[in-house]
Amino acid sequence: MKSGFVNIIGNPNVGKSTLMNALVGERLSVITAKSQTTRHRIFGIVNGDDYQIVYSDTPGLIKPAYKLQESMVKAARSALSDADILLYVTDILETSDKNPDILSIVQQSEVPLLLILNKIDISNQEQVEELVEKWQGIFPKAEIFPTSALLKFNLDNLFNRILELLPENPPYFDQDQLTDRPERFFVTEIIRGAILENYQKEIPYSVEPVVEEFKEEANIIRIRTVIYVERDSQKGILIGHKGASLKQVGMQARKDLEIFFEKKVFLEMFVKVAQDWRNRPDSLKSFGYEL
Repeated sequence: MKSGFVNIIGNPNVGKSTLMNALVGERLSVITAKSQTTRHRIFGIVNGDDYQIVYSDTPGLIKPAYKLQESMVKAARSALSDADILLYVTDILETSDKNPDILSIVQQSEVPLLLILNKIDISNQEQVEELVEKWQGIFPKAEIFPTSALLKFNLDNLFNRILELLPENPPYFDQDQLTDRPERFFVTEIIRGAILENYQKEIPYSVEPVVEEFKEEANIIRIRTVIYVERDSQKGILIGHKGASLKQVGMQARKDLEIFFEKKVFLEMFVKVAQDWRNRPDSLKSFGYEL
């Protein structure tokens, strides 16, 4: 039996979550065009007859500006220390000098390194070949996989190589387990994803949805959530004129939840202010962040 942790790291917005979801075959990580979408480390578990792959999506590697981002960076760095296989994701738009500290840490890693050159669907053969040569110079031991996670191009070859590199181990999780996160976690992620897609500037980064009630009945799931913001002005923007903006988010989130759970969903959402929660350790801990 083969089993191991395949940890996905890289800078923000290079397609880590898209890659994770494509490899797992489920939408576990929030995907939007905005950076810093992933806040937590999320496991996605793929089981076969004689293998178990535990993929790990991580927040983008950034220089933290407040305590929430410090927690995100801690989650990302933890993936460097417990990997059996490391997937370093970059894309055809990113420059190799963007985050030299992390490059140095990855270069010193002893575990097998697969470098994913993502988004080649918006590139050309000549540019891809130049970037492969450049990244091979930075990571001489890495195997490089030009891919398009969005179009699932070259993911079969990547998957087969991961299987070959997996160490001999008993499985870490039950065979029918898809992720390490509870259902409530994905409710908050889906709501946060809808907010990210419907608001601009600071609002998406200042919200934290919390599930207060999750009741699954025979034909419907009833969910009550509170969305916390940092200031009263943000609360007004989030709700919108006569509640129109929040209603739009609720409609989108409910549809996505029904797809995720394959069941009818009744969703209630309320907005409350938790002053400066992104910089308060007590608030961050209560929201499930590790400090």
